[in-house]
Amino acid sequence: TLPAGFLEIGESAAEGAARETLEEACAEVEVLSPFAQLDIPRIGQSYIIFRARLKTPHFSPGPESLECKLFALDDIPFDSLAFSSIIVTLKMYIKDIATGALKFHYCTINKRPGASPSDLRGFDVDYHLHS
Repeated sequence: TLPAGFLEIGESAAEGAARETLEEACAEVEVLSPFAQLDIPRIGQSYIIFRARLKTPHFSPGPESLECKLFALDDIPFDSLAFSSIIVTLKMYIKDIATGALKFHYCTINKRPGASPSDLRGFDVDYHLHS
């Protein structure tokens, strides 16, 4: 997965993203821009995904992580990813990089009837906005 978590009282979404990255990957980042908002109605969650740049090349597993790695886009282990939101985000990012135009994405991830919440192929995506 990508670093993620819940906001603390008094912090913005961008501040929370930077804090979660520090906690989970011991990495200091500069948040560049929002990349996507993904709603998952079945579990009552909404994700804001940010693009960020490492301030230094140093990172390591934090107290909430067992392992921490960077991957080339062609080497992302999609079969090992834990959450549909991360699969959708990374596929949108790869497509944007291929076209040379990073966009803001807004979509809804809908689990198919009968699919378990952990079924990483049991969902459809409704794309609402590409700007």
